[in-house]
Amino acid sequence: MSARRKALEALVEITDHGAYANLKLKETLSGVSEQEARWVSAAVYTAIEHLAYIDHVLSGFVHQKPKPIIRGILRLGVCQLLYMNVPDSAVCDESVKLAREVGKGALSGYVNGVLRNICRNKGSLPALPENLTQRLSIESGYPEWIVEEYIGQYGEEFARNLLFAQNLGLTLRAQPPFTPKELGDALCARGVSFSRGTIINEAFKLEKGFDIASDALFLEGKVAVQSESAMLAAKACKVGPGMRVLDACAAPGGKSAYLAALMEDRGHLEAWEVHEHRKELLDKTLGRLHVRCANTRVQDACELREELVGSMDAVLVDAPCSGLGVSGKPDIRYARSPGDIQSLAALQKKILDCCANYVALGGALVYATCTVSKRENQDVVSDFLKRHAEFQLDPFTELLPDGMRYRAKDGMLHLFPHMDHTDGFFIARMVKR
Repeated sequence: MSARRKALEALVEITDHGAYANLKLKETLSGVSEQEARWVSAAVYTAIEHLAYIDHVLSGFVHQKPKPIIRGILRLGVCQLLYMNVPDSAVCDESVKLAREVGKGALSGYVNGVLRNICRNKGSLPALPENLTQRLSIESGYPEWIVEEYIGQYGEEFARNLLFAQNLGLTLRAQPPFTPKELGDALCARGVSFSRGTIINEAFKLEKGFDIASDALFLEGKVAVQSESAMLAAKACKVGPGMRVLDACAAPGGKSAYLAALMEDRGHLEAWEVHEHRKELLDKTLGRLHVRCANTRVQDACELREELVGSMDAVLVDAPCSGLGVSGKPDIRYARSPGDIQSLAALQKKILDCCANYVALGGALVYATCTVSKRENQDVVSDFLKRHAEFQLDPFTELLPDGMRYRAKDGMLHLFPHMDHTDGFFIARMVKR
């Protein structure tokens, strides 16, 4: 099977059948060469990243909506023409071959005609609409409802910068007893350039990726892949050795492992996940990173465990959310709808209500999401505090660099990719009085 066919099948599964890009590509690329895997991944992610504009271009040259396979071939073709520096003739020829390879030879002339017409008219592609929301949606690749929400929440200029934030790449941290100094030395020995985190110094932001999953650093449990945002969410719990801590929505396990590191692997860490297959992933992560103080279990965070009421010094609720703050996952944009945000907010409130019961007097409840939607963030926390007078917001400004502290003075913090150069995140710290 050709590389282009692999890319086509993955793209169609993601865009037309709701497959997750990372999981589908992992399945598609099993056993292929590194060079082919890089090309397929680049083609699929680039096409998804620019899907709205690619479809806008196609709308000027295709008058009837093609079937998914042909539409996928055309999308890949336009992606290569506009974003991947592939020669026009090669794009057209390879797209014709691809149509034949997937049993659509009768439509190969149609594919060829559409793509050659686009090649001839590169200087006069369809104009963008004048409407601000529609134009930003096409340019950024975010659905119109998200664009409208961001403009409404943050204003046009801020929303524009947020929508066009760059993919942030890979961030690593050392897992004790491996130290940040040892990680820095190991990366230098491998010729991997990096910068240190601006929010959390222990973070190593790689300037260029490498195959970390097959490297000894990863395989031996010396490093974890984790954004500064996620690290800060764990740090906001302010845990230490000997404490009793709950990570209520723990998979895939990165925050649990960091909590354990902050606890010096001494104390008791409950790490829960609602699905068995996700709990297996959690166990795998904690096992690789040599965490010993954690007890993992399949547990719905909405269902109360009476024996644990009032027993935890800190509870982290990294709640299920829309995930719209995470860079490098453009497929999430198309998998969400306005109704999803409403449903997720209802679930988040239910989880918070339940998990609040586990917090001991004087203990902390930390709520976090990897999204920048106020409906999933401030609105959820405000609703919770109205119904739980025993909890108060608790600033965690001492964890932040000087220039950021004012943003968390009320106990809540929004992180934005274009401002903070890390994943979009929300963190609120509340203490039980």
